[in-house]
Amino acid sequence: MIRFTAPLWRWSGGNWFFVTLPAETASEVRLDAMGQRGGFGSIKVSVRVGETSWRTSLFPDKSSGSFLLPMKKSVRQAEGLSLDLPVDIELEVAG
Repeated sequence: MIRFTAPLWRWSGGNWFFVTLPAETASEVRLDAMGQRGGFGSIKVSVRVGETSWRTSLFPDKSSGSFLLPMKKSVRQAEGLSLDLPVDIELEVAG
């Protein structure tokens, strides 16, 4: 299980919300996902924020050199997440 904290932000091109993995966390995910990349370099993961768990994919981000974790509206609402505030996340690469 990988744990990290990072701020929630909104994509400028629409109503999509993400968390960018810190560099050290992205390196750990890369190691855990060796040979398990999907389309566009995505990595399937299980995620937990507070009491909410779900499965999704991380997407590589060329501008940061890291990965983006999409944050669904249902998760943001259930956990009371606010734009630009830190989110405590538990993540596991799906095997």
